[in-house]
Amino acid sequence: MSPVPFPRLGITEAWSDEEGSVAFDAQTVRQLARDLASKPFKAASGDLPRAFDELSYDDYRNIRFNADQALWRDDNTGFQAQLLHRGFLFRERVDVFQVADGKARRLAYDPAMFRFEHGVAQPQEKTDIGFSGFRLHGPINRPDYFDEIAVFQGASYFRALGKGQVYGSSARGLAIKTGDAGGEEFPAFRAFWLEKPRPGVDSVVVHALLDSPSAAAVHRFTIRPGDETLMSVEMTVYPRVDIDQVGIGALTSMFMFGPNDRDGVDDFRPMVCDANGLAIVTGGGERLWRPLSNPQRLQISSFAVSDLRGFGLMQRQRSFFDYQDLEARYERRPSVWVEPIGDWGDGSVMLVEIPTPEEIHDNIAAFWRPREPLRKGREYSTTYRLHWGWTGPDPAGIGRFGATRVGGNAERRLFVLDVVGDTVKDLPPEGLSARVTASAGEVRDIVLQPNPEIKGWRVSFALLPGGAENVELRAEFLRGEERLAESWVYRWSA
Repeated sequence: MSPVPFPRLGITEAWSDEEGSVAFDAQTVRQLARDLASKPFKAASGDLPRAFDELSYDDYRNIRFNADQALWRDDNTGFQAQLLHRGFLFRERVDVFQVADGKARRLAYDPAMFRFEHGVAQPQEKTDIGFSGFRLHGPINRPDYFDEIAVFQGASYFRALGKGQVYGSSARGLAIKTGDAGGEEFPAFRAFWLEKPRPGVDSVVVHALLDSPSAAAVHRFTIRPGDETLMSVEMTVYPRVDIDQVGIGALTSMFMFGPNDRDGVDDFRPMVCDANGLAIVTGGGERLWRPLSNPQRLQISSFAVSDLRGFGLMQRQRSFFDYQDLEARYERRPSVWVEPIGDWGDGSVMLVEIPTPEEIHDNIAAFWRPREPLRKGREYSTTYRLHWGWTGPDPAGIGRFGATRVGGNAERRLFVLDVVGDTVKDLPPEGLSARVTASAGEVRDIVLQPNPEIKGWRVSFALLPGGAENVELRAEFLRGEERLAESWVYRWSA
């Protein structure tokens, strides 16, 4: 018997058998997280041989996993897993284990697992550089080919896609102090346990151990790919300190410019973004739509909600002609919807918008912040479902806002909003109206008219800021006092 199957995690209580495996069950990773949280934080190893520490983006992309060594390749499970090399931005070592028949075995690094192409030097034999994460493959687009369906790499970031899509927005295991003037804390996954799927099962289970100066946490992901890829997430957080700026169900995306925000843009493309809006469904059933922006200064918005039903960073503009980008294909980026399981209580959906001059930077974050802080020494369990797909769930069945367009001059801003959806396309105009309110300035010239080109409606109005630096706007599409569409909310900034 040899001790310590998780040596870099500082765990010494478990024992491995003569084959290097250790017993694994639903409590294994949970106990590891408890143990970590009871000790002072220790950062994961970021030491790398110099050649890999200084890799450029292009050179890092020239390190490719050998597909013929993929986990479960010959096991008829319907899934395969490939490991990701360390280097470039991905310096921290992550341990990866396979779980089968109630036992976990750590996957050992071997340079032969990878191809080092176009001049990238191969490590010396027996050098244990380790892994930075992994990606899952499955026959999502056609039955005879295993496409990439999800990837876990970098801090606590992970992302997935639905059928026919390309990667865009990401999710995070936990967010702490996002948007804080003192700097954000980035929790990181330290280890993953991949359960070997049984033949005929359409999902794969991944366990993850997360650590940061403020907390340790455990996650259990059940990933089911398809037209819409679903992830069921069971998370428990173990705070080392009181945390009053926590983000649960955290999403990250990019918005550079669009028809509502093109100040100073000189680009052939009409829009550049992974998501163009934040959608929220409140406990009372109201649906909110907040178009994203690339602000001049850091911008944080808070939407207080009790008994949250869901929120997401959505990509609603789905035509190639909305973007005109043959390489990035932004129209194929997934919308990501967070569906709470159970009552999350009182709190706020937070939206953080960060200025960015380039599309390579994620500058948008959205997450749920509970009203009460997480207290040191306690356990906090949360369950939710992530939807990665084209539209997200839409149980309300009412109209939605599509494109938001803004133009004019400093004294008079013209807003033009599209309202679409099956429930509004054939409405008779009698009794219909648009209501627009503003926290400052003056709203004038509200017009509602049918738009046959989109089989919907157009709402337009003028905002006269009158010297205001920021104006909170709200628009509603009504029949009498009945809402026929979600509520449009927007922050205009000078």
